[in-house]
Amino acid sequence: MRIKRAGSSVVEADMTPMIDMTFQLIAFFMIVTNFEQTQADERVKLPADQLARPPLVPREDELVLNIGFIRNAQGEKVDPDPFVFLGDENVRVLDYGPYLKQERQVAELKHGDGAHKNMTVVIRADSEVPTGLVQELIKLAQEAGFEKFAFKAKSDEEPG
Repeated sequence: MRIKRAGSSVVEADMTPMIDMTFQLIAFFMIVTNFEQTQADERVKLPADQLARPPLVPREDELVLNIGFIRNAQGEKVDPDPFVFLGDENVRVLDYGPYLKQERQVAELKHGDGAHKNMTVVIRADSEVPTGLVQELIKLAQEAGFEKFAFKAKSDEEPG
């Protein structure tokens, strides 16, 4: 009896799962990148300062408030009053108190009682927003129970 010799066959790995995983990772990082950009509002022109530095340790919980002016295509102010940009909604700064109380409630529902005390309120105010108005917003946040605050500014070394 003769035994047939099987031809040598090369085993090839199926690359389909690896390609699927690669596309899923790309989609994940694209989504994460978009979430980072939603916190920064292009309508806010940050003030420049020599001491502006990013935080050494990233904050766990933060509430970012973008304060600026509604401008037309030429960059001129449409309304002289500054607004807090809340997604598509624009809220006058002094009317933002109830929204801060809602943020406190959401923080407590998510992380438990007192969680708002560990949350940092990051204020991104346009360079033309009066300082007194930013102080009033901080006062409203303190009335809502927030205790930690940080300001965003761009470094003098950054272009534009």
